[in-house]
Amino acid sequence: MKMKILPPTLRNPRRYIAFELISEKELGRDEIISVIWESCLRLHGECETSNFRLWLMKLWSFDFPDAVMTLGVLQCQRGYEGKVMAALTSAHHHGGKRLAFHVLGISGTIRSATQKFIKPLDKDKY
Repeated sequence: MKMKILPPTLRNPRRYIAFELISEKELGRDEIISVIWESCLRLHGECETSNFRLWLMKLWSFDFPDAVMTLGVLQCQRGYEGKVMAALTSAHHHGGKRLAFHVLGISGTIRSATQKFIKPLDKDKY
């Protein structure tokens, strides 16, 4: 017997956090994920972090002469956005290199997060 798909009314509601990461060296997708998880675990612990249901959705990277800027969209469970944003801003180094997270905004869909927060920044940079 085939399993039924869970209807949207019974799924956990999600929010999407648009962020900007500025670092001295380019970080890969796996390194960014580890930075996010380490900062959440350090600030909130394992039990609380497991409720966040974090998932890195999309990344855009731009190289500058003295730094690398990465824009991204992070998925989390609704109600935990504030705790995730606090953990993101507490991350300040990885692998001996400095980095800084800036939260650009929160949205209900990936599309609106990219249109509101990511795409306007793309046009300003070039």
